[in-house]
Amino acid sequence: ELGQKDELELIYDVAHNIAKKEKHITDGGKEIELMVHRKGATRAFGPKHPEIPKDYQEIGQPVIIPGSMGTASYLLVGTEQAMEETFGSTCHGAGRTMSRGAARRKVWGEDLRKQLLKKGIIPKTKSMPGLAEEAPIAYKDIDEVVRVVDAVGIARRVCRLAPLGVVKG
Repeated sequence: ELGQKDELELIYDVAHNIAKKEKHITDGGKEIELMVHRKGATRAFGPKHPEIPKDYQEIGQPVIIPGSMGTASYLLVGTEQAMEETFGSTCHGAGRTMSRGAARRKVWGEDLRKQLLKKGIIPKTKSMPGLAEEAPIAYKDIDEVVRVVDAVGIARRVCRLAPLGVVKG
């Protein structure tokens, strides 16, 4: 079981893979309204952006970059540099290194379930093939992905999070 609580508390909800009208400053220095489609991306708005919830105005947009179901995830904050270089965007995950089908062919779901349990991670899934397609080997190294995001300045690392449980619907 997951600790002492019967319920999990929502701290922050973030969308990815969306299209949204936003105002951004272009290379010419002019603010224009754009339709920003973040496919494989999430917002990383810098501090004081009017669309950031009041609680985060001073620090910037909370950014969650997940690894895989067997690896860490990261909490970061958006930066002014992201506003200037990427329309306030960054990646929303580690990114795949193999297709779902390739992962299913390479990983046996029940073996992965046992490996996760051995690491103290509780998996919940509808099917073992579904679990296998999200195997950690199917994803890039999250630590390296976040190191690059932080190094180029489009989001600033806050903390590394270890999974307690994973849900594959």
